[in-house]
Amino acid sequence: MVAIIKTGQSVRRIFHYNENKVSLGDALCIGERNYPADHNHLSSSLKINQLLNQLELNENVKRGSVHISLNFHPLEKDLNPERLMDIANTYMTEIGFSDQPFLVYQHFDAAHPHIHIISIKVKANGRRIDMQNIGRNQSENARIKIEKDFNLIKAQGREKQVDYSLEPINPSIVSYGKIQSKKAVAKVLDFVLNTYQYKSLPQLNAVLNLYNVMADRGSESSRIFKGGGLVYRIVDKDGKQIGVPIKASDFYNKPTLRFLEGKFEENRIKNSRPGLRIKNEVRSVFQSETPSLQELALALESHGITLVQRLAQNGSLYGLTYIDHVSKQVCNGSELGKEFSAAAVLQCCRNTKAVFLNSAFTSEFLKNPAVKILLEIHDILVSKNLSPQPLQEFISSLFEKEYPGIYLPAALKKKKKRRKRKGLSNN
Repeated sequence: MVAIIKTGQSVRRIFHYNENKVSLGDALCIGERNYPADHNHLSSSLKINQLLNQLELNENVKRGSVHISLNFHPLEKDLNPERLMDIANTYMTEIGFSDQPFLVYQHFDAAHPHIHIISIKVKANGRRIDMQNIGRNQSENARIKIEKDFNLIKAQGREKQVDYSLEPINPSIVSYGKIQSKKAVAKVLDFVLNTYQYKSLPQLNAVLNLYNVMADRGSESSRIFKGGGLVYRIVDKDGKQIGVPIKASDFYNKPTLRFLEGKFEENRIKNSRPGLRIKNEVRSVFQSETPSLQELALALESHGITLVQRLAQNGSLYGLTYIDHVSKQVCNGSELGKEFSAAAVLQCCRNTKAVFLNSAFTSEFLKNPAVKILLEIHDILVSKNLSPQPLQEFISSLFEKEYPGIYLPAALKKKKKRRKRKGLSNN
């Protein structure tokens, strides 16, 4: 079992998110605690007002909503509503929320069984519940106890594998209209934005692209970019945009550019030494063999790390991004150190000639007989364990377009005729 705890400013927004899931048939309210009646006899207004009224007892609490998801292994079969409520009650008791009002929803919109719990962190006496390190301490102890008491598949000790927790969006859903598309994108955003530790928009898109989603600011001349706006798009496996974009402000959790910038800074502070596990896994691969770039990517994928190649418009490789699905860290190669940059990794990989060609030449230049000589030089450098990178940079510089400045020799300048002033003669 894996528990995810989120706090926010609006309990109403979280409540309507779950109730909307119920109305769409993707969720079911299966229970409540510390309410005056059974959930089956509670209207929507009574459900939310119980939380709002108690939350108002302490106006100093700005982030009073608590949204918890308990996620179970896909192989767990015997998880009926009664058993899930027992698990929810045990979990809330173990983390100190036994006296708090809360609602429990069973969701059916992912490949794995899971429930959502809505509560607040203001007690009936108006005091605030301290949630500092609750995920690392009380929640972790609760997880271990529940796995043992309910005989669940353990979150720790299983063979590590890439677990995306939900399937990428099927681009064909856009044929169902905007509502279906928005629902699919919202599911991806709900998982990715609060799970992975990205520090820039390109890093976030590296993760979102795994689910066929992209965050787009538009071109620098667009109205969206100038206004600080952001839209989300569904893309296919080649990155081609499909359907109409959806404004960030249209989603319930408001994943706007301002929100993301806050997450960027939060993740930078959280990870002063990023990518320790990534570094160890990359070094481990190179210690045992000399892989090609594709083989390196496959080896890392088997250890829960996705290697994303950043390509320029001409197809040349200019950077690498590592996505660790175990630690949830997202790091650029240059951020981890020179050893993990694209140039250094290519130097250590075998069969880099194709990458070298794609980076240094266009198809037009490959037809030139001089290219054969350059390839021979490349092979000699590799055979002597010398880096071909300087050669690649030299060749690239030869084919760069030159843009002459505005300087023009005086001798070539056309002399201007002096205009005669009226009323004056040359004598």
